[in-house]
Amino acid sequence: MSFTVLVCDDSAIARKMAIRSLPAALQNNVVQAADGQQALSILSAQRIDLLLLDLTMPVLDGVGVLESIRQHMHEVFVLVISGDIQPHMQQKIRQFNVLGFLPKPVCTTRMSYTLSQYGLY
Repeated sequence: MSFTVLVCDDSAIARKMAIRSLPAALQNNVVQAADGQQALSILSAQRIDLLLLDLTMPVLDGVGVLESIRQHMHEVFVLVISGDIQPHMQQKIRQFNVLGFLPKPVCTTRMSYTLSQYGLY
């Protein structure tokens, strides 16, 4: 069974950096979305194991994605990768049981450590 990662960020460069921050074994099966609505369409169409999610995006932001995931009971691990890591935003996002927050730009070591804490790598 393969492990599929969905990277959702409106910046193509940020998506590329997020993919590169993943352990090599997880880089082989990655799907990309440029906004939250695209991410939800992908989540509805195929099995996604891990969602790397930006918070600030057009069309549908990260909080909207998290609300929809909870409402539709999608089973996916979520790791927020964002420049907006203010304490009030972190508190708001924690209600959605995300794995954690990683600030942009993403550090490969921190990504691997976070994923290993949850047995995902």
